Amino acid sequence: MRALLASCLLLVCTAHAAPEAPRAGHPLLGIWQLRVPHSTCTEIYRFRADGTSLVISRLEVSESEYRVPAQPDAKGFYVFDDRVVKNNGKVDCSGGTVEVGAAVRNYLRFHPSGNMFLMCLQESMGSCIGPFRRVVGAGA
Repeated sequence: MRALLASCLLLVCTAHAAPEAPRAGHPLLGIWQLRVPHSTCTEIYRFRADGTSLVISRLEVSESEYRVPAQPDAKGFYVFDDRVVKNNGKVDCSGGTVEVGAAVRNYLRFHPSGNMFLMCLQESMGSCIGPFRRVVGAGA
């Protein structure tokens, strides 16, 4: 799924304000699990407070640098920019690999509980994957 998102969207400059590294207490920080739709594969995402993430998808292990604003936009979405900086080159849940340097812009929408979010290709609930579920008891 991560490879699909990376191949679908290239990071481009838009009219949106540039996202930033997360602040303490940001709802994204921590460890999240995504059960890939129509698959038995599960991905694990660890979003750290320094603006880096670690993703495990089947055999693939990758690291990214990401930016996300402190608050959602008027539509309730957080603009999320992500760029892969390391990858072990092994197969992910989609059967592919994510290239180092691949960059995407997605839009995150959190559930009011803070324990789930959707990742969307656009600021629309019709273009999302998820839910990503917080791994309880796991820190950033």
